Amino acid sequence: MVSDLLASRIRNSVSETTTPLRLGVDPRFADRERQPGLDLLRALAIIVVVIYHAALFGFKLPGRVDRFGWIGVDLFFVLSGYLIGGQLLAPLTRGRPIDLRRFFARRALRIIPAYFVILAVYAFLPSWREYPEMSPLWKFVFSLQNIGLHGGTAFSHAWSLAVEDQFYLLLPLILILVSRWPGARFVVPCLIVLGGIGLRAFLAWQNLAETGVSFRGFQTWIYYPTWTRLDPLVFGVVLAAIEKFRPRWWRRLMNLAPWLLLPGLALLVYALYLGEGDYLTAAAAIWQFPLIALGMAALLVCAVSPRLVLRRVKIPGAAFIASIAYSAYLVQKLVIHFVAQFCVTHNIVLTSAGALSVVELCVYAVATILFLAVERPFLQLRHRVAPRPSRS
Repeated sequence: MVSDLLASRIRNSVSETTTPLRLGVDPRFADRERQPGLDLLRALAIIVVVIYHAALFGFKLPGRVDRFGWIGVDLFFVLSGYLIGGQLLAPLTRGRPIDLRRFFARRALRIIPAYFVILAVYAFLPSWREYPEMSPLWKFVFSLQNIGLHGGTAFSHAWSLAVEDQFYLLLPLILILVSRWPGARFVVPCLIVLGGIGLRAFLAWQNLAETGVSFRGFQTWIYYPTWTRLDPLVFGVVLAAIEKFRPRWWRRLMNLAPWLLLPGLALLVYALYLGEGDYLTAAAAIWQFPLIALGMAALLVCAVSPRLVLRRVKIPGAAFIASIAYSAYLVQKLVIHFVAQFCVTHNIVLTSAGALSVVELCVYAVATILFLAVERPFLQLRHRVAPRPSRS
């Protein structure tokens, strides 16, 4: 008894002296270890998304390989579904209810502060916008900016944040339902994925033109809306559910990981191939998203499997870029717009590799400032007022 009490005091003392130092880097990892594989995927996701958006402003790569960078958003979705789904499912594995107040408090402190800072810039400094037109402010406030959205508007890349907000508003309620009706654990994800395929097929048919699916209709009714983009989020949650509730299945997945890497990449390549051509086909509009989601889910399994080096090897800089990825996503178009204006003013060629490298560095520099000034203080606050639940 005395030895246990002494050990407890030593642990508390060590925690009190080390936690502030660990909080100084990234408060999300004050009480858990980073996973190099997930850091690498998150870093890759933001890198390719920035490359994709930079190309819209003239920073194009040879062969236009930058046109595939939009799939980084789907990678973010799979990662988010896996991580947030795992957090929600963890108490259910111990027979405890989901603490909705804690969950929503943690999500609010994670997302809202930095998001509203950038939203204020767009709202009150219109001359800074990358495009003059912008969706109504109320849509951004209530995370509905992805509904009825079309490209060529300011802060349009925030559509993916609306998808996640809407999904995580409903996910706890869905998981509570599933926990009380065991049969639903298989029915619900299948309904969402199959329903998404059917809905995309209907919408593609509704927006058919002589040359294929209308691009404007595809953007507004298939690419941006939540109800057609749930595949990667659902696959991420399913992986988290397997890990939490089916440990034997999860061990098999981990052992199969070396055999999933090439098929996962092949799925991504085939899905992107579907979208190639002069016109957008109905097949691409229907099948691209679930195929990409499945490929990304396979890559996630490879990233966390102990049988592959992705889980063990720390790529220099990946953890840092992963930490500031959310801030980088928020500021990217503002920064790209300013760098493009600077390059045009000073007659710098936008298509050079150096110009694109400058864009990436500038995005991460501004993102670091936003992370340190806004995001990190609120993450520290979250760590104090709504800490992650203990595993006991």
